[in-house]
Amino acid sequence: MLAIVLVSYFMVILDNSIVITGLPHIRAELGLSASGLAWVQDAYLLTFGGFLLLGARAGDVLGRRRTFVVGLAVFTLASVAVGLAPTGGWLVAARALQGLGSAVLAPSTLALLTATFPDGPGRTRATAAYGAVAGIGASVGLVVGGLLADLVSWRAGFLVNLPVGIAMLVAGLRVLTETRRTPSRFDVAGALLATAGPTALVYGLVRAGDAGWADPWAPTALAIGVLLLVALVVVERTAAQPVMPLRLFRDRERWGAYLSRLLFIGAMMGFFLLTSQYLQDVRGFSALLAGVAFFPMTAVNFVVALAVPRLQQRWSGAVLLVAGLVLAVAGMAWLGTLDGGTSYAAGIALPMALIGAGQGLAFGPLTASGIARVDAADAGAASGVVNTFHQLGGALGLSLVLAVTSTFGGAMVAGAVLLGAALVSALASCSLLPARPPGPGHDGFRRAGYQQGLPHRRPDS
Repeated sequence: MLAIVLVSYFMVILDNSIVITGLPHIRAELGLSASGLAWVQDAYLLTFGGFLLLGARAGDVLGRRRTFVVGLAVFTLASVAVGLAPTGGWLVAARALQGLGSAVLAPSTLALLTATFPDGPGRTRATAAYGAVAGIGASVGLVVGGLLADLVSWRAGFLVNLPVGIAMLVAGLRVLTETRRTPSRFDVAGALLATAGPTALVYGLVRAGDAGWADPWAPTALAIGVLLLVALVVVERTAAQPVMPLRLFRDRERWGAYLSRLLFIGAMMGFFLLTSQYLQDVRGFSALLAGVAFFPMTAVNFVVALAVPRLQQRWSGAVLLVAGLVLAVAGMAWLGTLDGGTSYAAGIALPMALIGAGQGLAFGPLTASGIARVDAADAGAASGVVNTFHQLGGALGLSLVLAVTSTFGGAMVAGAVLLGAALVSALASCSLLPARPPGPGHDGFRRAGYQQGLPHRRPDS
């Protein structure tokens, strides 16, 4: 079961980044503008993040095995449509459909994991592996995307999802068991507002990057986005069965993990996209070499992510998270000092290694904290919120970085600022004190927190 979940989630995360190193090829073949290229990524991230909460609720209502199969089927077929896209408009639309499939698939994977592994060391290892896939998939996608773009075609990275998707569908139907179905209503209004609000914000930021902040449509779209998000909170407060239960945000550790994840992914998406373009457009790297150039980050990320379960036996997840964010801030700020005379080894590879180490340390604790002390009834909603903040953070962060700067160095500095804000959020919401074994009178929630290396709090705190 864990292998099926991880491979399927790996496909979802891979397609976040596999397109990045192929963007120059896409631009040349389909004649897309800079804003058009941004929408190739944002269309996927917005529908993915916006409909995740509805996809998570569908898993609760219809059964997570069923939604896993449906989401994987839509994702696989949309991947084929992306690979066959004849025009830029077709490509953006297919990417949006691919994001919709991911929105149904991704929360089912984490919810199946949560339902299968009870609180304790087994879940700690499983969530660490899930977090490692989130980080490693993004890095591997850059290498694979560049390799295929140069040697075959940028389309191959999406068409390969067809045989893998079919294999996972067959395995899922044979191995996965259906979870208990919870009769409830679909909060369609909440799901639409969760999509429309970030979409308006992204449009405003992209518009500002293209036409400047003096353009009246940019601030108008941003204001509409803020109003839609306020309306989302109002709707969720009054909905009988909200798609995003606001009670999930009452736990200080959970809301800190959500905010830190949004800021962290926002910085990383800008880093991935702009570093790839810098290597190809300024340094003259091919798509393959640009992908391989990320190998120091990928290798360090892989090694560190695999070590996280052992490290959690000695330090709390909060300590690992803060350490990871510090390393990522240092690496991103270092890249901000890059100039044309700096060698790849000294100016790019070394800071990439720091970022990779930071990402490897951060993702596991961020995932565990995002679902910490969640009741079984809210498991699907909590996993949806984790992935929602992940995807919307990428779209918003990328658009913000593109809107505030036009140089690579400035973009890396902006990324370092976002990572610094994620660090502040983590420090404000997590206890860095080492966990102590619970006494005989402690309840199951506190024991689960100790086993996961998480700060101890009462479940209603």
